[in-house]
Amino acid sequence: MSTRLPKLLYANSHGEVMEHPEFLAVGRTADWITTIESEEWIPLPEGAELSWLPGTYAVGRHPKTDEMLRLPNDVFAVGALLPQGYTRLLLPGYSKRKNEQVTLPLFGYTAVGWMDGQFYVAAHPTDDPTEWNPATINEIELHQLVEDTLAQYPENRLFQHLSHCALEYGCMTARNTFLSKSEGAVPASMVCNAACVGCISEQPDDSPFPAPQTRLQFRPTAEEMAQVMLVHIQKNPDAIVSFGQGCEGEPSTRFMDIANAIRKLRQKTNNGYININTNAGFVRGIQKIVDAGLDLMRVSIISAIPEHYQAYYLPRNYSLDDVATSLCYASEQGVYTSINYLVFPGISDREEEVEAMIQFLRRTKVKLVQMRNLNIDPDYYLQRIPEPGGDGWVCLV
Repeated sequence: MSTRLPKLLYANSHGEVMEHPEFLAVGRTADWITTIESEEWIPLPEGAELSWLPGTYAVGRHPKTDEMLRLPNDVFAVGALLPQGYTRLLLPGYSKRKNEQVTLPLFGYTAVGWMDGQFYVAAHPTDDPTEWNPATINEIELHQLVEDTLAQYPENRLFQHLSHCALEYGCMTARNTFLSKSEGAVPASMVCNAACVGCISEQPDDSPFPAPQTRLQFRPTAEEMAQVMLVHIQKNPDAIVSFGQGCEGEPSTRFMDIANAIRKLRQKTNNGYININTNAGFVRGIQKIVDAGLDLMRVSIISAIPEHYQAYYLPRNYSLDDVATSLCYASEQGVYTSINYLVFPGISDREEEVEAMIQFLRRTKVKLVQMRNLNIDPDYYLQRIPEPGGDGWVCLV
Protein backbone atom coordinates (compact mmCIF):
# COMPACT_ATOMS: atom_id res chain seq x y z
CA MET A 1 0.00 0.00 0.00
CA SER A 2 1.24 3.52 -0.86
CA THR A 3 2.92 5.49 1.91
CA ARG A 4 2.05 8.79 0.22
CA LEU A 5 -0.45 9.43 2.95
CA PRO A 6 -0.34 11.83 5.91
CA LYS A 7 1.45 10.77 9.05
CA LEU A 8 -0.31 10.51 12.40
CA LEU A 9 -0.29 13.57 14.65
CA TYR A 10 -0.42 13.35 18.42
CA ALA A 11 -0.14 15.76 21.35
CA ASN A 12 1.63 15.64 24.71
CA SER A 13 0.03 16.69 28.00
CA HIS A 14 0.93 20.33 27.28
CA GLY A 15 -1.03 20.29 24.02
CA GLU A 16 2.11 20.38 21.87
CA VAL A 17 1.47 18.65 18.52
CA MET A 18 4.01 16.28 16.96
CA GLU A 19 4.27 14.01 13.94
CA HIS A 20 4.68 10.27 14.44
CA PRO A 21 7.80 9.07 12.60
CA GLU A 22 6.12 5.97 11.19
CA PHE A 23 2.37 5.57 11.77
CA LEU A 24 -0.20 6.91 9.29
CA ALA A 25 -3.22 8.99 10.26
CA VAL A 26 -6.58 7.21 10.50
CA GLY A 27 -10.14 8.37 11.04
CA ARG A 28 -13.36 7.41 12.72
CA THR A 29 -16.78 6.98 11.10
CA ALA A 30 -19.21 6.91 14.04
CA ASP A 31 -17.38 4.56 16.45
CA TRP A 32 -15.46 2.59 13.79
CA ILE A 33 -11.77 3.39 13.19
CA THR A 34 -10.85 3.17 9.52
CA THR A 35 -8.19 4.04 6.96
CA ILE A 36 -8.40 7.29 4.98
CA GLU A 37 -7.96 7.17 1.22
CA SER A 38 -5.62 9.62 -0.50
CA GLU A 39 -8.47 11.39 -2.33
CA GLU A 40 -10.15 12.18 0.99
CA TRP A 41 -7.28 14.42 2.15
CA ILE A 42 -7.00 18.13 1.37
CA PRO A 43 -4.52 20.74 2.69
CA LEU A 44 -5.61 22.33 5.95
CA PRO A 45 -7.88 25.26 4.91
CA GLU A 46 -7.11 28.82 5.91
CA GLY A 47 -8.83 29.63 9.17
CA ALA A 48 -8.73 26.05 10.48
CA GLU A 49 -7.20 25.25 13.86
CA LEU A 50 -5.74 22.21 15.57
CA SER A 51 -7.05 20.87 18.86
CA TRP A 52 -5.68 18.17 21.13
CA LEU A 53 -8.29 15.82 22.55
CA PRO A 54 -7.85 15.32 26.31
CA GLY A 55 -9.00 12.01 27.72
CA THR A 56 -8.23 10.12 24.51
CA TYR A 57 -5.73 7.66 23.09
CA ALA A 58 -4.25 8.49 19.68
CA VAL A 59 -4.65 5.65 17.16
CA GLY A 60 -2.59 5.24 13.99
CA ARG A 61 -1.97 2.67 11.25
CA HIS A 62 1.28 0.79 10.78
CA PRO A 63 2.27 1.35 7.11
CA LYS A 64 3.63 -2.18 6.62
CA THR A 65 1.15 -4.35 8.49
CA ASP A 66 -1.96 -2.10 8.22
CA GLU A 67 -2.53 -2.83 11.90
CA MET A 68 -4.37 -0.18 13.95
CA LEU A 69 -2.22 0.66 16.97
CA ARG A 70 -2.81 2.80 20.03
CA LEU A 71 -0.06 5.14 21.19
CA PRO A 72 1.22 5.12 24.81
CA ASN A 73 -0.63 6.68 27.73
CA ASP A 74 1.43 9.88 27.82
CA VAL A 75 0.14 11.22 24.47
CA PHE A 76 -3.29 12.18 23.12
CA ALA A 77 -5.20 12.36 19.84
CA VAL A 78 -5.31 15.53 17.71
CA GLY A 79 -8.14 16.86 15.56
CA ALA A 80 -8.71 19.85 13.28
CA LEU A 81 -11.50 22.42 13.62
CA LEU A 82 -12.64 23.48 10.16
CA PRO A 83 -13.90 26.91 9.06
CA GLN A 84 -17.36 27.22 7.58
CA GLY A 85 -17.52 26.01 3.99
CA TYR A 86 -15.74 22.68 4.59
CA THR A 87 -17.50 19.42 5.45
CA ARG A 88 -15.47 16.83 7.34
CA LEU A 89 -15.42 13.31 5.97
CA LEU A 90 -14.01 11.53 9.02
CA LEU A 91 -13.53 12.12 12.73
CA PRO A 92 -10.02 11.89 14.22
CA GLY A 93 -8.79 8.37 14.91
CA TYR A 94 -8.96 7.94 18.68
CA SER A 95 -10.48 5.99 21.52
CA LYS A 96 -11.59 7.31 24.90
CA ARG A 97 -9.72 6.56 28.10
CA LYS A 98 -12.31 4.79 30.21
CA ASN A 99 -10.75 5.87 33.51
CA GLU A 100 -10.83 9.63 32.73
CA GLN A 101 -14.42 10.33 31.59
CA VAL A 102 -13.57 13.54 29.73
CA THR A 103 -16.31 15.04 27.55
CA LEU A 104 -14.89 17.14 24.72
CA PRO A 105 -16.09 20.74 24.19
CA LEU A 106 -18.61 21.58 21.46
CA PHE A 107 -16.39 21.62 18.36
CA GLY A 108 -16.41 19.74 15.05
CA TYR A 109 -13.38 17.47 15.38
CA THR A 110 -11.90 16.35 12.04
CA ALA A 111 -9.23 13.79 11.10
CA VAL A 112 -5.89 15.53 10.49
CA GLY A 113 -2.38 14.43 9.46
CA TRP A 114 1.02 15.72 8.30
CA MET A 115 2.61 15.29 4.87
CA ASP A 116 5.13 17.19 2.73
CA GLY A 117 5.63 19.90 5.32
CA GLN A 118 1.98 20.78 5.84
CA PHE A 119 -1.19 19.68 7.60
CA TYR A 120 -3.92 17.76 5.77
CA VAL A 121 -7.52 17.11 6.79
CA ALA A 122 -10.15 14.57 5.74
CA ALA A 123 -12.65 17.06 4.37
CA HIS A 124 -14.31 18.44 1.26
CA PRO A 125 -15.18 22.05 0.30
CA THR A 126 -18.98 22.33 0.10
CA ASP A 127 -19.48 26.10 0.20
CA ASP A 128 -17.62 29.29 -0.61
CA PRO A 129 -15.72 30.04 2.62
CA THR A 130 -14.70 33.57 1.61
CA GLU A 131 -17.60 35.38 3.28
CA TRP A 132 -16.98 33.60 6.59
CA ASN A 133 -13.19 33.71 6.74
CA PRO A 134 -12.08 35.64 9.85
CA ALA A 135 -8.83 36.53 8.08
CA THR A 136 -10.77 38.91 5.81
CA ILE A 137 -11.70 41.13 8.77
CA ASN A 138 -9.74 44.29 9.49
CA GLU A 139 -9.78 44.25 13.29
CA ILE A 140 -8.89 47.94 13.66
CA GLU A 141 -11.71 48.94 11.32
CA LEU A 142 -14.14 46.65 13.14
CA HIS A 143 -13.37 48.11 16.56
CA GLN A 144 -13.80 51.64 15.23
CA LEU A 145 -17.13 50.81 13.57
CA VAL A 146 -18.40 49.18 16.77
CA GLU A 147 -17.42 52.27 18.75
CA ASP A 148 -19.06 54.60 16.21
CA THR A 149 -22.29 52.58 16.08
CA LEU A 150 -22.65 52.43 19.87
CA ALA A 151 -22.10 56.18 20.05
CA GLN A 152 -24.72 56.82 17.36
CA TYR A 153 -27.34 54.46 18.83
CA PRO A 154 -26.65 54.48 22.60
CA GLU A 155 -30.19 53.42 23.56
CA ASN A 156 -30.33 50.34 21.34
CA ARG A 157 -29.56 47.34 23.56
CA LEU A 158 -29.27 45.06 20.55
CA PHE A 159 -26.28 46.94 19.17
CA GLN A 160 -24.67 46.73 22.63
CA HIS A 161 -25.26 42.97 22.75
CA LEU A 162 -23.92 42.46 19.23
CA SER A 163 -20.78 44.44 20.04
CA HIS A 164 -19.88 41.77 22.61
CA CYS A 165 -20.61 38.97 20.13
CA ALA A 166 -18.48 40.66 17.48
CA LEU A 167 -15.48 41.53 19.64
CA GLU A 168 -15.43 38.75 22.25
CA TYR A 169 -16.84 35.73 20.42
CA GLY A 170 -15.76 36.67 16.92
CA CYS A 171 -19.25 35.91 15.58
CA MET A 172 -19.13 36.63 11.86
CA THR A 173 -22.79 37.65 11.49
CA ALA A 174 -22.41 40.04 14.44
CA ARG A 175 -19.26 41.45 12.85
CA ASN A 176 -21.09 41.80 9.54
CA THR A 177 -23.71 43.93 11.29
CA PHE A 178 -21.09 46.58 12.06
CA LEU A 179 -19.14 46.11 8.82
CA SER A 180 -22.31 46.29 6.68
CA LYS A 181 -21.28 43.06 4.96
CA SER A 182 -23.44 40.21 3.69
CA GLU A 183 -25.60 38.60 6.42
CA GLY A 184 -26.07 40.65 9.58
CA ALA A 185 -27.36 39.39 12.93
CA VAL A 186 -30.68 40.28 14.58
CA PRO A 187 -30.98 38.16 17.76
CA ALA A 188 -34.51 38.12 19.14
CA SER A 189 -35.30 35.39 21.66
CA MET A 190 -34.20 34.40 25.15
CA VAL A 191 -36.18 31.15 25.13
CA CYS A 192 -36.36 28.02 23.00
CA ASN A 193 -38.88 25.29 22.24
CA ALA A 194 -36.12 22.67 22.08
CA ALA A 195 -33.28 21.51 24.32
CA CYS A 196 -30.70 20.48 21.73
CA VAL A 197 -28.01 18.16 23.04
CA GLY A 198 -25.34 20.35 21.43
CA CYS A 199 -26.86 23.77 22.08
CA ILE A 200 -24.09 26.39 22.06
CA SER A 201 -25.91 29.04 24.12
CA GLU A 202 -27.61 27.09 26.93
CA GLN A 203 -26.83 23.80 28.67
CA PRO A 204 -28.46 22.26 31.77
CA ASP A 205 -26.67 22.53 35.10
CA ASP A 206 -25.61 18.89 34.97
CA SER A 207 -24.17 19.13 31.44
CA PRO A 208 -20.61 17.73 31.13
CA PHE A 209 -19.57 20.72 29.01
CA PRO A 210 -20.35 24.44 29.28
CA ALA A 211 -22.14 26.37 26.56
CA PRO A 212 -19.44 28.31 24.68
CA GLN A 213 -21.66 31.39 24.30
CA THR A 214 -23.90 33.36 26.65
CA ARG A 215 -27.53 33.50 25.60
CA LEU A 216 -29.31 36.79 25.00
CA GLN A 217 -30.47 38.15 28.37
CA PHE A 218 -33.25 40.53 27.31
CA ARG A 219 -36.16 40.79 24.88
CA PRO A 220 -35.28 43.25 22.11
CA THR A 221 -38.22 45.40 21.12
CA ALA A 222 -39.60 45.49 17.59
CA GLU A 223 -38.21 49.02 17.35
CA GLU A 224 -34.70 47.92 18.35
CA MET A 225 -34.74 45.05 15.86
CA ALA A 226 -36.09 47.24 13.08
CA GLN A 227 -33.41 49.85 13.70
CA VAL A 228 -30.57 47.29 13.48
CA MET A 229 -32.09 45.91 10.27
CA LEU A 230 -32.55 49.33 8.71
CA VAL A 231 -29.01 50.52 9.51
CA HIS A 232 -27.54 47.37 7.95
CA ILE A 233 -29.63 47.57 4.78
CA GLN A 234 -29.24 51.32 4.29
CA LYS A 235 -25.47 50.83 4.15
CA ASN A 236 -25.74 47.72 1.97
CA PRO A 237 -28.98 47.51 -0.10
CA ASP A 238 -28.29 43.87 -1.08
CA ALA A 239 -27.56 42.72 2.47
CA ILE A 240 -29.37 40.04 4.46
CA VAL A 241 -30.71 40.66 7.97
CA SER A 242 -31.06 37.44 9.89
CA PHE A 243 -33.07 36.38 12.94
CA GLY A 244 -31.95 33.25 14.79
CA GLN A 245 -28.34 33.45 15.95
CA GLY A 246 -26.10 31.23 18.07
CA CYS A 247 -26.55 33.57 21.03
CA GLU A 248 -30.32 33.08 21.26
CA GLY A 249 -33.07 30.50 21.51
CA GLU A 250 -35.76 29.93 18.89
CA PRO A 251 -36.69 33.25 17.20
CA SER A 252 -40.21 32.18 16.18
CA THR A 253 -41.19 32.26 19.88
CA ARG A 254 -41.05 36.07 19.41
CA PHE A 255 -43.21 35.95 16.29
CA MET A 256 -45.37 38.97 17.14
CA ASP A 257 -42.42 41.32 17.69
CA ILE A 258 -40.49 39.91 14.74
CA ALA A 259 -43.48 40.34 12.43
CA ASN A 260 -43.89 43.89 13.71
CA ALA A 261 -40.17 44.61 13.15
CA ILE A 262 -40.40 43.32 9.56
CA ARG A 263 -43.37 45.57 8.84
CA LYS A 264 -41.57 48.57 10.35
CA LEU A 265 -38.56 47.89 8.14
CA ARG A 266 -40.65 47.52 5.00
CA GLN A 267 -42.33 50.85 5.71
CA LYS A 268 -38.88 52.42 5.31
CA THR A 269 -37.29 50.34 2.54
CA ASN A 270 -37.89 47.44 0.18
CA ASN A 271 -34.15 46.80 -0.16
CA GLY A 272 -32.33 43.87 1.38
CA TYR A 273 -33.49 40.39 2.32
CA ILE A 274 -35.01 39.17 5.58
CA ASN A 275 -33.96 35.72 6.78
CA ILE A 276 -34.77 33.54 9.75
CA ASN A 277 -32.61 30.71 11.09
CA THR A 278 -35.03 28.42 12.89
CA ASN A 279 -35.92 24.91 13.93
CA ALA A 280 -39.31 25.63 12.29
CA GLY A 281 -41.19 23.61 14.91
CA PHE A 282 -43.56 26.41 15.99
CA VAL A 283 -45.83 26.38 12.95
CA ARG A 284 -48.12 29.26 13.92
CA GLY A 285 -45.19 31.53 14.74
CA ILE A 286 -43.44 30.73 11.45
CA GLN A 287 -46.62 31.37 9.49
CA LYS A 288 -47.07 34.82 11.08
CA ILE A 289 -43.44 35.74 10.33
CA VAL A 290 -43.77 34.51 6.75
CA ASP A 291 -46.96 36.54 6.28
CA ALA A 292 -45.22 39.68 7.53
CA GLY A 293 -42.80 39.61 4.58
CA LEU A 294 -40.05 37.04 5.17
CA ASP A 295 -37.78 36.44 2.17
CA LEU A 296 -35.54 33.54 3.27
CA MET A 297 -35.85 30.68 5.78
CA ARG A 298 -32.96 28.45 6.84
CA VAL A 299 -33.92 25.45 8.97
CA SER A 300 -31.49 23.53 11.15
CA ILE A 301 -31.95 19.76 10.91
CA ILE A 302 -29.86 16.79 11.97
CA SER A 303 -31.93 13.93 10.59
CA ALA A 304 -35.16 13.22 8.73
CA ILE A 305 -35.72 10.10 10.83
CA PRO A 306 -38.18 11.15 13.60
CA GLU A 307 -36.55 9.10 16.39
CA HIS A 308 -33.10 10.46 15.60
CA TYR A 309 -34.43 14.03 15.30
CA GLN A 310 -36.28 13.70 18.61
CA ALA A 311 -33.26 12.32 20.46
CA TYR A 312 -31.03 15.27 19.52
CA TYR A 313 -33.43 18.24 19.52
CA LEU A 314 -35.56 17.15 22.50
CA PRO A 315 -38.39 19.30 21.09
CA ARG A 316 -41.04 20.77 23.35
CA ASN A 317 -44.55 20.43 21.91
CA TYR A 318 -43.57 19.95 18.28
CA SER A 319 -42.43 17.19 15.96
CA LEU A 320 -40.53 16.68 12.72
CA ASP A 321 -43.90 16.77 10.92
CA ASP A 322 -44.38 20.33 12.24
CA VAL A 323 -40.98 21.28 10.78
CA ALA A 324 -42.10 19.93 7.40
CA THR A 325 -45.40 21.84 7.67
CA SER A 326 -43.58 25.12 8.30
CA LEU A 327 -41.22 24.54 5.35
CA CYS A 328 -44.11 23.70 3.04
CA TYR A 329 -46.04 26.81 4.09
CA ALA A 330 -43.05 29.09 3.61
CA SER A 331 -42.30 27.62 0.20
CA GLU A 332 -45.91 28.01 -0.91
CA GLN A 333 -45.77 31.71 0.06
CA GLY A 334 -42.70 32.31 -2.09
CA VAL A 335 -40.05 32.18 0.66
CA TYR A 336 -36.70 30.75 -0.46
CA THR A 337 -36.24 27.81 1.88
CA SER A 338 -33.00 25.99 2.75
CA ILE A 339 -31.71 23.68 5.43
CA ASN A 340 -28.53 23.64 7.46
CA TYR A 341 -27.86 19.91 7.47
CA LEU A 342 -25.81 19.09 10.58
CA VAL A 343 -23.80 16.11 9.38
CA PHE A 344 -21.86 13.53 11.38
CA PRO A 345 -19.56 10.94 9.76
CA GLY A 346 -20.93 7.41 10.09
CA ILE A 347 -24.50 8.55 10.79
CA SER A 348 -25.58 11.14 8.21
CA ASP A 349 -24.02 9.08 5.41
CA ARG A 350 -25.85 5.85 6.22
CA GLU A 351 -28.32 4.67 3.56
CA GLU A 352 -31.34 4.97 5.87
CA GLU A 353 -30.47 8.58 6.74
CA VAL A 354 -29.84 9.58 3.13
CA GLU A 355 -33.07 8.01 1.91
CA ALA A 356 -35.09 9.68 4.67
CA MET A 357 -33.51 13.06 3.93
CA ILE A 358 -34.22 12.76 0.19
CA GLN A 359 -37.88 12.06 0.93
CA PHE A 360 -38.02 15.00 3.36
CA LEU A 361 -36.52 17.40 0.81
CA ARG A 362 -38.95 16.27 -1.88
CA ARG A 363 -41.87 16.65 0.49
CA THR A 364 -40.94 20.16 1.63
CA LYS A 365 -39.58 21.46 -1.72
CA VAL A 366 -36.45 22.85 -0.06
CA LYS A 367 -34.35 24.85 -2.53
CA LEU A 368 -30.88 24.52 -0.97
CA VAL A 369 -29.00 22.16 1.35
CA GLN A 370 -26.03 23.63 3.21
CA MET A 371 -23.71 21.07 4.80
CA ARG A 372 -22.60 21.99 8.31
CA ASN A 373 -20.46 19.96 10.72
CA LEU A 374 -22.14 18.91 13.95
CA ASN A 375 -20.08 20.38 16.80
CA ILE A 376 -20.15 17.86 19.64
CA ASP A 377 -18.15 15.18 21.42
CA PRO A 378 -18.65 12.18 19.08
CA ASP A 379 -19.02 9.59 21.86
CA TYR A 380 -21.42 11.79 23.83
CA TYR A 381 -23.56 12.18 20.71
CA LEU A 382 -23.53 8.48 19.79
CA GLN A 383 -24.71 7.57 23.29
CA ARG A 384 -27.81 9.76 22.89
CA ILE A 385 -29.16 8.87 19.48
CA PRO A 386 -30.82 5.61 18.42
CA GLU A 387 -28.62 2.77 17.24
CA PRO A 388 -28.13 3.32 13.49
CA GLY A 389 -29.76 0.80 11.17
CA GLY A 390 -29.69 0.07 7.46
CA ASP A 391 -26.72 -0.84 5.31
CA GLY A 392 -23.35 0.80 4.81
CA TRP A 393 -22.48 4.32 3.86
CA VAL A 394 -22.91 6.50 0.79
CA CYS A 395 -20.98 9.56 -0.39
CA LEU A 396 -22.56 12.85 0.74
CA VAL A 397 -20.18 15.23 -1.06
